[in-house]
Amino acid sequence: MSTISSISELLSLSQCQYRVYDLGRKILKLSKDTFDKIEHCQLPHPSPFQGHAHFAIAFWQKHSSQPFIWFAKLPLDERGLLNQGARNHFIAIIVEALGNDLSVDPTDKQQELLNSNPYLFTPSQYKLAMLNSLLTVELKQTPSEHYANFCQYLSEQNWQQWQHIGVQGITDFAARLTEQNNVQLLSDGLTHLPFEVLSPLCGALENCPLPVGVIEQVISIIKQIKQTDSDKQQMLLRALASSAEHPFVDQHIAGLLEQQELSDSQLITLCGRCWQAINTPERTMLLLEHLVKHDEALFPAIFKDLVAIPTVRPLLFQCMRAPQRSEALSKAIGLLFTPESN
Repeated sequence: MSTISSISELLSLSQCQYRVYDLGRKILKLSKDTFDKIEHCQLPHPSPFQGHAHFAIAFWQKHSSQPFIWFAKLPLDERGLLNQGARNHFIAIIVEALGNDLSVDPTDKQQELLNSNPYLFTPSQYKLAMLNSLLTVELKQTPSEHYANFCQYLSEQNWQQWQHIGVQGITDFAARLTEQNNVQLLSDGLTHLPFEVLSPLCGALENCPLPVGVIEQVISIIKQIKQTDSDKQQMLLRALASSAEHPFVDQHIAGLLEQQELSDSQLITLCGRCWQAINTPERTMLLLEHLVKHDEALFPAIFKDLVAIPTVRPLLFQCMRAPQRSEALSKAIGLLFTPESN
């Protein structure tokens, strides 16, 4: 076990079935090939978050249907490549604690060793719920009891009686959107849902590619909302995150960037969730020009976030050299490279 060179190899040698999810910006299943290439620095992490890769690694033996899950937060370098030393240290702690059987219930001493692993992290309750929903679909398991409650809520259309709804039911619904008549239930209720339901629902839908009819409906609702209701616009835009590369969403985001004003929340959602649509120098320039109109702290924070994304980084560098950038943008870029005064 001492010669293990990757998490993938560790899991394979332990005869485990496994799935890997990116838990950074949104929850995205990674293919085994993609994860292996990320591990071996053959591919930069596609969506780093705060300088790290956030992985959920679910694994199980063939005779068991209940997976164990590691939540690993591993540092990346400035190019988005995985820190090999940190990855190896993570593996060494796991092997020291569990040996070659990863699926055993750890003893108190083993659990203490596992808990000392500095690369483990605890996701938010919302992400835990969404991951659980995605895994139950992946493993063909039944959803939670809360799923039926949420479907019933949508069917009865008594929109203000939402207090009995569980977040797990909402994430189960999002993960099973294409099953039964769920698309119709969503379409019938989308314009009526109160904030308390719409917000977590959009947060769940951001992790699931949407059917084209739902995409069209969400975009239509966004366009009908008054510009002053930027919170609702932001929520619905977030729901489109996993469909950001769909032509309809791509076109909608292009139109957003052409607007005179965008709110802080809209800009943060565009950059943090829908960055795949920031895919041309022209759009990147429009985005940067929007950012410099806002609080001066927003520009450097979002620039630092975006420059870590491999697909966006070259576009940012191209805009930094573009002669047609505004004076305000030139000044903001200059401040990025000005040492802070003591």
